[in-house]
Amino acid sequence: MSALTDEVRELVGKKIFAHVATLMPDGSPQSSPVWVDLQGDEIRFNTAEGRTKTRNVRNDPRVALSFTDPDNPYAGVSVRGTVTEITPAEADAHIDDLAKKYLGQDTYPYRQPDEERLIVHVRPESVSSIP
Repeated sequence: MSALTDEVRELVGKKIFAHVATLMPDGSPQSSPVWVDLQGDEIRFNTAEGRTKTRNVRNDPRVALSFTDPDNPYAGVSVRGTVTEITPAEADAHIDDLAKKYLGQDTYPYRQPDEERLIVHVRPESVSSIP
């Protein structure tokens, strides 16, 4: 059974920013805003090789994501989970899909030369509604 609730699925379907928290090698937290979507029962976000969050989840796959409902800033969801996969496969197409969702543009406009995009898959294990 999936830990994803209908509430999470609905929120992730919106043009919503998630904040993903990862753990630095010394155990301190690091947080970054990310664009998200779903694939089956996993939450996905896109990043680039060499970024802090990428290094962190390779070292420790535990993450937390928080979402605030853009239609009600007093409601949201917190998800704890594990990164199950980090892959470059389809990552360029994925960031373009996210650019369409978030920016209304067919192509991600912030791509850097020689940048390798990655899709990070997160398996939710605990979901809590806020409030």
